[in-house]
This record gives sequence, structure tokens and C-alpha cells, in this order.
Amino acid sequence: MTSLPNYGDLRAELETLTTEAFRPELSEIDRLPTLEIARLMNGEDATVPTAVAAQLPLIAAAIDGIAERMARGGRLVYAGAGTAGRLGVLDASECPPTFNTDPTRVVGLIAGGPTALSTSIEGAEDSKELAAADLDALALTADDTVVGVSASGRTPYAVGAVEHGRSHGALTVGLSCNAHSPLAAAADHGIEVVVGPELLTGSTRLKSGTAQKLVLNMLSTITMIRLGKTYGNLMVDVRASNEKLRARSRRIVALATGASDEEIEQALAATDGEVKNAILTILGAVDGPTAARLLEESQGHLRAALAKASG
Repeated sequence: MTSLPNYGDLRAELETLTTEAFRPELSEIDRLPTLEIARLMNGEDATVPTAVAAQLPLIAAAIDGIAERMARGGRLVYAGAGTAGRLGVLDASECPPTFNTDPTRVVGLIAGGPTALSTSIEGAEDSKELAAADLDALALTADDTVVGVSASGRTPYAVGAVEHGRSHGALTVGLSCNAHSPLAAAADHGIEVVVGPELLTGSTRLKSGTAQKLVLNMLSTITMIRLGKTYGNLMVDVRASNEKLRARSRRIVALATGASDEEIEQALAATDGEVKNAILTILGAVDGPTAARLLEESQGHLRAALAKASG
């Protein structure tokens, strides 16, 4: 007769996690009117930004480390399972159209591979070895950053990714939603956004997922600001890959320069549609090739290139 697995130790561990805590006051939530449940959820969600705010100094320190390495050619790699993994893949996939980054510069790894984005891959999150193999496929360097993402802070795939990244000299960040987590302990930068027990016991796609999304937004967006991917709050490296983005690129040039529609079209034509270059040709009064050279000399920072053009 096959013996049943003993889940006692894991159950005991889960019961110590804030994200898994049971809230008896919500035990009859299913009997409430829909509007009241919606109000409860909305009230829960409103607490998340405050929890993120408590971690801002740690988030900023991690961003400075990430940006320093990416400026040297390093990559930003997210690694997680389930919801956490999906959020990392989502953030990575939005960097190329938003900041015109090469798709290999910001990478999202999810336990179980791409299939796990829509289908649960049983057991994948329990393997540190799988995380190591996924990272080895990227040929990590010391200029890379590995961000392990896990609401519980104990997911073996995320912890294993951070441990493996650190063993290769990469900068490591551990993002979790429980205090004193193994993930934060394993990382150079531990970020623990403690949002408290979920509305549905253990459903960490709720407040925990929202918190992770907010922090990932900061990690990628502020890193790109530090790398010169914006001019003020304008996305000057936006990739105009569809009609909406082509219209947006023209609006960005207009907001940055105040130029006429005719001047904007001429500038974009002279720079192969590159928004940042077009702005430089107008504000710096230089031609397309000169704009490209100045930006290259300035590591893509438009303000520095403008200083060179007027200097």
C-alpha cells in the first residue's frame, strides 16, 4: 500500500506566513451583497501603496544597483513561479515597446517555462535546480541582476534563482510579501512588502500580486529613467510599432520641442523615426547623423547630448 505524503511540516510553515493567515471576520463573506464584497476588496487594495512606501529606501537602493550594471551592458532578469512569475514576464515584455530596449535586456523567467503563463505546471515551483538551469541558459555575468519574486518568500524556484545568481557574481534582489523571508535573506537587496492576510485565505494574486506589480513597475521604470530612456517624463525611446505609437511619438516630439507639425515630420524623417534623435535635431539645431553621434557619445542621455550640441 502506497503511503500518503506527509504535509504536516509544510502546513506548519504556511501557518506562520502572514500571506497565508486566516481571517475569521471574513468567514461569511460569501453571504454578503456583491457591493459590500467589492467595498471590502477596494478597502484592502487601498492599503497596498502604504506597505510599498515602507520599503522605498530599499527599492531605491536596488534600482541604483540595477541601473549601474545595466549601464555596463548587464541584464535585468526576473524569476518567479505562478502569479509572481507571470508578473515578472509581463514587466519584462513591456520594456521593449516602452523604452525601445532589446528583448534580451529585461527577461522574465517563470517556473515551468512559457506554458506556465496560462497553465499550472505542477511541481515546477518546487525546484531550485530548474531555476539554476533556466539561468544557466542565459549565461549570467557579474553585470546582470537577478530578481527573485515570491509572495511567500519561500518558493524554491525564486530562492534558487537568487542563490544561483549570487554564486555567479550577479546582483540579486528578493521581492516578497512576508517579513524575515528566506528569499530576502538570500539576496543582496531584500524587499519585503508586508500587505497582510488576503481577503481570500492564501490567494496571493490579490494584495500581494498588486504589491509586486507596483514594485516591479518601479524597478524597471526608474532604472530606465536612470539609463536616459526618458526626457523629463516623456518616453523618448518609445518604439513606434503601430499607428497609436506613431501618433504618440509625434506628440512626444511636440511636447519636448514645441515645434510645428512640419518641423516634427522633417525631424523624424531625418532620424529614421527615432524620437530622441528627432528632439535633438530640433533643440540642438543639428542634423540626423550628428544627433546620432552625440547620443552615442552621451550613452543615450538626451540632456547630456543637448549640452554637447550647445557647448
